[in-house]
Amino acid sequence: MLWLSEILMQQHDVDSFKSLEKVVAVRAQAGEVFFQMDIRPPFADTPLDWEVRLEAAFTGAKNR
Repeated sequence: MLWLSEILMQQHDVDSFKSLEKVVAVRAQAGEVFFQMDIRPPFADTPLDWEVRLEAAFTGAKNR
């Protein structure tokens, strides 16, 4: 299980929502099966629909 808080604690180079989307996609391609969003991303560019966008990044990468 991949947790959003885990990504943010492990990936210190993630400094924007856009870079977070990329990391989520990479982790999905690497074989993660489940993704849980347990916190809101703390970035100034985090959109209102952040949950939908992160889920799309995760599932879209798995379908490639």
